[in-house]
Amino acid sequence: MSDDIEDIDVDALKKRMDGALAALKGEFATLRTGRASASMLDNVVVEAYGVTTPINQCATINVPEPRMMTVNIWDKSLVNAVDKAIRNSGLGINPVMDGTTLRLPIPELNEERRRELAKLAGQYTENARVAVRNVRRDGMDQLKKAKAAGMGEDDQKIWEDEIQSLTDTAIKKIDAALEAKQEEIMQV
Repeated sequence: MSDDIEDIDVDALKKRMDGALAALKGEFATLRTGRASASMLDNVVVEAYGVTTPINQCATINVPEPRMMTVNIWDKSLVNAVDKAIRNSGLGINPVMDGTTLRLPIPELNEERRRELAKLAGQYTENARVAVRNVRRDGMDQLKKAKAAGMGEDDQKIWEDEIQSLTDTAIKKIDAALEAKQEEIMQV
């Protein structure tokens, strides 16, 4: 029966739940909050050499000032493609061309746009919560298999409590990340 208990890999479940939080923080980094951040351009792709390429694979992104980014494009022939990709990204940024460098002034967010971003952060958070609940479900499925293989009810209850505790902790961390991000977005 001790082999059954080893089948429940709590560390793997915790790692997967932590991965959901890390993914959420990565998505949060792409939200524009009125301050320049190179990660804002992480989702921007450029049509380069006949394939779609992430912008950071054809240019260097710098943040010289809190409200300004620069994109130094390595290949002069891609300047217009990078400019177009940034304009069409939905970030609300209008690049200013300066040779092979694009300057990206980060405009102030208006109240309506702040609310939209806060709502989007909430959607990202719900996706992370769903991912954590899916991991919890997988852990509970492991428990059912272990019970069928002969795990005692007392052991099963202990493991259920452990998995639920991991889930509760992960959800609290996700909610705290959302609260912090919404506060950052709504600051004027």
